[in-house]
Amino acid sequence: MTLMTAVRAHRGEEKLRLEQIPVPEPGPGDVLVKVAAAGLAPSMMKLLARGAFTHLPTTPGHEIAGTVVAVGSADDASLTGRRVRVHPMLSCRSCVYCRTDREQMCAETAMIGHAAFGTGPLRLYAEYHDGGLADYVRVPRWLVDPLPDTVSFEVGAKVHDLANAVRALKCAALPLGGTLVVTAATGTMGVSTVKLARFFGAARLVLVGRSADRLADVRALAGSLPADTVALSELGEDWETTGALTRRLHELVPRGADAAVDFLPGGAGTGQTAAALATGGTLVHMGGNHAPFPFPMREVMHACWRFIGTRACTRVDTAAVLDLLGSGALRADDLITHRFPLTQVNEAVTLMLSRDEPMWMGVVTP
Repeated sequence: MTLMTAVRAHRGEEKLRLEQIPVPEPGPGDVLVKVAAAGLAPSMMKLLARGAFTHLPTTPGHEIAGTVVAVGSADDASLTGRRVRVHPMLSCRSCVYCRTDREQMCAETAMIGHAAFGTGPLRLYAEYHDGGLADYVRVPRWLVDPLPDTVSFEVGAKVHDLANAVRALKCAALPLGGTLVVTAATGTMGVSTVKLARFFGAARLVLVGRSADRLADVRALAGSLPADTVALSELGEDWETTGALTRRLHELVPRGADAAVDFLPGGAGTGQTAAALATGGTLVHMGGNHAPFPFPMREVMHACWRFIGTRACTRVDTAAVLDLLGSGALRADDLITHRFPLTQVNEAVTLMLSRDEPMWMGVVTP
């Protein structure tokens, strides 16, 4: 029996374990990927604590890139040796959601190396719950995408986050030449959105985050796209109760923003951003904020606002990112700010959750 090193999550434990477990054998329709890079995401530990990882112990890590080293069927032999990224979204592939570019809404939705979200029996998740924080990972052949030679494994592992931003920007339906507000702009999803906004009609950005210094660094990612910044730390300690964020956004964009992509995980910032939309504006939320919305529906009706909640991405979204990366129109290597060996995964998770230093995208390289 050949063993490999893997990070393992166990029931009731806050720390991840480094263990030796058997290298998985690919079955019919499977491929075995030697992991070159696996992404880190804050949601991993939060969902683990909430019990959303329903098969434990398990190997977490849903953002995966590497090389196919074995296949389970002769039909897939041509994949051996290919550089690939793994699309982690498990779904039935036949329901109305899966047939209309909305597979993240399928009753069978779950993510390899991540949580279960669907309401169905989740048979695929039972089979493929182990993820990429390991030397090797076994995945269904239909969930691997060839990685362009010009795209690093590290960026390949983070295609999922970039595609999440694509999904949010598509939902925003920004008019050509529009002004876009991006909240939590210094986080992984924020920087991804800043990088991609120019491909979705944005002519001006307003970036909202906690720290002026960190926002200054993110502003550089916008390139030639004009970008203003709003630091929450400079709005006063009582900004959540005084509406200071709305006022500041109106000062910058008096007619209101055409759209906002909101990644705030809590607090009044989501509602205050929505209040700064132009008539007919759209707010897309992908932050998991528990705070209630502060508007009566009559106000929403008169302003003709659109509020859209969305999560995750689809193969269409990831294909768009891979096309942009492969063509050279999009370069994302500068988003990878932290790299860790597998043996330091707990230190990496602690740093990621503490946010003591800026971390746009972190990867583990087994």
